[in-house]
Amino acid sequence: MNELWEGLVAVVALLFCVIPHEVAHGYVAWRLGDPTAKLSGRLSLNPIRHLDPIGSVLLPVALLLLRRFAGFPVVFGWAKPVPINPNHFRNPWRGMLWVGLAGPATNLLMALVAAGIGRGLIALGLTARWLLYFLGLIVLLSLVLALFNLIPVPPLDGSRVLAYFLPPRLRFQLVRLEQVGIVVVVVLLAVGALELVFQAAYSLWLELVGTRWILLSGLI
Repeated sequence: MNELWEGLVAVVALLFCVIPHEVAHGYVAWRLGDPTAKLSGRLSLNPIRHLDPIGSVLLPVALLLLRRFAGFPVVFGWAKPVPINPNHFRNPWRGMLWVGLAGPATNLLMALVAAGIGRGLIALGLTARWLLYFLGLIVLLSLVLALFNLIPVPPLDGSRVLAYFLPPRLRFQLVRLEQVGIVVVVVLLAVGALELVFQAAYSLWLELVGTRWILLSGLI
């Protein structure tokens, strides 16, 4: 596969991983009594309903071009966050705990399912390179999204989990950080402080896909 084709596959795989993550948040919120996501049409797997003009289109395309012409190593992006109103929950903090866990849990499940499908195909001798490449990316990106989102910094899902276990005063201080939390995340990424998260995702990925899969797909 050439670099441009690999980049396009990476963008599709990223959307394939991000959209169920967001739908899971909305679905759990709906089950807990918050109809906001359902009423806004965000419980659909239709990617058009979840596309963010910058995070889902402009940024991935720009990074794809940088990958093609300047060797930029990473293609990433995001979908529109699903709207959640915790005031509908019987216990808002507990509700947000489950909503927060729903996205990473969905990605972990996706990683396991994709890994199972890929290993099954290899066992059956069905070793189409492009399919194994795509499934391998699904496993890797799902693991990265799951572990990255569990970091306890707003607006990441881990902050919802942490807030549930904090005393009330500290809960509200954590929530106030949401306006600047994304800046904190970007800084942590820039200085390499989150390298352990990516290393952990990569190690789990190697365990799930195995050496034969990697060789057949050309993932490394």
